[in-house]
Amino acid sequence: MAESARFDTLHATVDGRIGRLTLNQPDKLNPLGTRPLAEIASAAEWFDTTDASVVIVTGAGRAFSSGFDLREFADGTSSTADSRAQADLGRRMAEAMERMRALTIAAIKGPCVGGGVVLAGVCDLRIAADDTVFSIPEVDLGIPLAWGGIPRLVREIPPAIVRELVLTCRPFDSEEARSLGFVNRVVPRADLEATVDELAADLARKAPSVVRATKRQVDAALENVASTTGAWADADLLGAALSDPEARSAARDYLARRSS
Repeated sequence: MAESARFDTLHATVDGRIGRLTLNQPDKLNPLGTRPLAEIASAAEWFDTTDASVVIVTGAGRAFSSGFDLREFADGTSSTADSRAQADLGRRMAEAMERMRALTIAAIKGPCVGGGVVLAGVCDLRIAADDTVFSIPEVDLGIPLAWGGIPRLVREIPPAIVRELVLTCRPFDSEEARSLGFVNRVVPRADLEATVDELAADLARKAPSVVRATKRQVDAALENVASTTGAWADADLLGAALSDPEARSAARDYLARRSS
């Protein structure tokens, strides 16, 4: 029997052993503002109350996610405390996704920016369409990559390349992401949904207890490779940066360029 949970900015459904978490603000390229971050964390907890052993994570429309919603602080109305709370929501979202019992598959397409890269990175498997463009623009915006993003990237990509991508903020396409080990497969955009559905169905046929145990083993090993236990401190760094007038100005300039 199909189940669903009600959220404002995303869809969360389960049919049998397969769940779907779809970011659903396509007109805004699925930004990760305060409400979506809180709802993703809640959805992750909801999936644990269902029979889902695999959850597909994707975005509605042409994008996976445009990342952290800069509009929430670019106008300068947020206090330092508000900014810190917003920053910490990202950490809580990432940790909730990693704690999920179900195996997660990111189906990535179009723009996958900043926090969207972190969301994709917390998924267990990643399939990217050939039109995917990744970017991590935080340093250009005068803010650090938070939410435990750095250690999670280092788990998948060689550290020297992580430094380059984070510091230069240059975009990279799905083929480069595959060559670096960040995505498992690249497929034509038209084949993305069918490919991910087939993979999810194959994984859902396996014993859920064994899948969960394997996921826990891999996660434990990754924590030894690059720990995220200090990610709580990211909120202090990001909260301070978000309160900096120069960072707000950089965010406004970035939004203006993106909309032009």
